[in-house]
Amino acid sequence: MRMESWDLIIIGAGPAGLTAGIYGVRSGLKTLILEEKMVGGTTADAPIIENYPGFQSINGRELAQKMGAHCRSVGVEIHELERVVSLDLEGEKKIVKTDKATYETKTVVIASGRRYSELGIPGEKEFRGRGVSYCGVCDGPLFKGKRVLVVGGGSSAVITALYIAELASEVKLAHRRGMLRAEEAIVEALKDKSNVEILWNTEVKKIEGANVVSKALLFDNKTGETREIDVDGVFIQVGEVPNSQIANETGVEVDKGGYIIVDSRQRTNISGVYAAGDVTASPVKQIGTAVGQAIIAATGAFGYIKQPYYYKG
Repeated sequence: MRMESWDLIIIGAGPAGLTAGIYGVRSGLKTLILEEKMVGGTTADAPIIENYPGFQSINGRELAQKMGAHCRSVGVEIHELERVVSLDLEGEKKIVKTDKATYETKTVVIASGRRYSELGIPGEKEFRGRGVSYCGVCDGPLFKGKRVLVVGGGSSAVITALYIAELASEVKLAHRRGMLRAEEAIVEALKDKSNVEILWNTEVKKIEGANVVSKALLFDNKTGETREIDVDGVFIQVGEVPNSQIANETGVEVDKGGYIIVDSRQRTNISGVYAAGDVTASPVKQIGTAVGQAIIAATGAFGYIKQPYYYKG
């Protein structure tokens, strides 16, 4: 059976992957995007986005759908629910194997993003989908009029608390430090929510319940006090880890945190292999930076293949 050949294969269909796809096709490259879940990545989970140019305020899922539609409209082939299981990136032809097929390609852009970090506490795995969630926009509507605990201190945690506050009767935001790491604008917005209480210097030690979540055990790391609170849902927003394992196993260099190391032109240590978006070691993880990196990566892939007069290698 003849293997399908492509000029550019992009791994991941978040903002970085979709942008790379648009620029790849517009440059004349036969382009395929492989996505193990659905188009949008974690952007689709964001209840609201207020810092992406051109949109004063937009739901993450809506923005992801617009990006996906744009990508398909220019002719990018997108395979959803197709997981990459192995890579062979050495040599002129790179081999990408998925759980459904095997492809060969001249270039690869790794835009596999990140996945939600877990607390690693008792009850977290047991109650996942039964009161424990990592996505406010996905599961928030299930908690109308209920008591919710949001865990974290960054922008994603505050945004989730703001969104859930419009639905739940009460929201507690537990942060293990005495200061939030979120953008000032959304921190100020949180102060206006009468049904939100911030629990400073607080760690969640255990999630309990019968068939569904009903309690959470909290530890005050300043006073040493432990207490139990009644909750119907726990939304965990404590960061993310990069989806770089398969790339790293193939020889792509990563830093101590597992993020792919790239140069100013989004090149990895392997010729013809680029990376963009949240999976890279870029210090700023935002949709805007992912889009910019993807443009550079796709343009680099075009130069690598077509070798225009201005391409410097």
